[in-house]
Amino acid sequence: MKETRISQSADPANGHHNPSVGFVGLGLMGGPMAANLLKAGWKVRAWNRSPGAVEDVVGLGGSRAEAVADLRNEPIIVFMLPDLPFIEEAATDLLDAWRSEPPKPGTAVVIMSSVSPTDVRHFGERVHQASGGNAVVVDAPVSGGTTGAASGNLAIMVGSTEGDFERLRPLLEAMGTTVRRMGLLGSGSLAKACNQLIVGTTTAALAEAAELAERSGMDVDALYEVLAGGLAGSRVLEWVGTRLAAKDYTPTGPAKFMHKDLAFVLQSASRAGTVMPMAAAARRLYASLIDQGLGDLDLAVVRETVARLSDGHGAVPLNEMDVL
Repeated sequence: MKETRISQSADPANGHHNPSVGFVGLGLMGGPMAANLLKAGWKVRAWNRSPGAVEDVVGLGGSRAEAVADLRNEPIIVFMLPDLPFIEEAATDLLDAWRSEPPKPGTAVVIMSSVSPTDVRHFGERVHQASGGNAVVVDAPVSGGTTGAASGNLAIMVGSTEGDFERLRPLLEAMGTTVRRMGLLGSGSLAKACNQLIVGTTTAALAEAAELAERSGMDVDALYEVLAGGLAGSRVLEWVGTRLAAKDYTPTGPAKFMHKDLAFVLQSASRAGTVMPMAAAARRLYASLIDQGLGDLDLAVVRETVARLSDGHGAVPLNEMDVL
């Protein structure tokens, strides 16, 4: 596959004062990310399945796309949907339009969702073929939750060529403060999978610690306070500890997505020949969370799953291999 350079007309660093971007997916993360692009001077043309979120973007100075295919002439199109199958479905008419009339050379499709490192490379090949070689896919998943999305302090892990990364840097730095190229396409998604392995297992461990402490007569807030001052202190504890202690499961992002992300960890581990016992155990736990009907609540709800399992309500299947 030949390298496709991202159009320099999309780069505000090259003196273009009104860079333009299409944005697909305005959920809990995508909406604030699009808003930050507008604040940074980008012209944002947005599409979302639910029109209300688009109205918010229009109110901030953006514009509406009636269909994803209407974004076919944008130099950059960002996708922020729950998973790659949603992206592939949303992009169907866009790719059909490009087959009829290829986009300008250097068009970039930026996948900022958490997706399979393997599958995003296959998607890149399909986009390359549909666009006549004129469009490139870059994976740039994010970490930082809704707070980071709103403040523009996301960590963004990028899989692309060095040249494409530099041309996309102004876009990405409008949404994040830690922006790193991890390698070629798929590397950003692999880095995000590693991130989720740590976040998912650490949150589960904190949930278990909270249940153990409370059922033993200990104050969970006091436990977390002393843990934060020692070696067990972490950004995960800072981020989710308060909600775990308070049993506050108001969604900041659906817990069910952790089960999906851990599948990507195991898929990648299988390809690399790496044993991942903690990832496999955590995925079984998050499968139980979904089975309990808790998947749409905050990740902190894994504490409720631990509590229900402790009370004998269901069991974590011990023979599930969890490898796709």
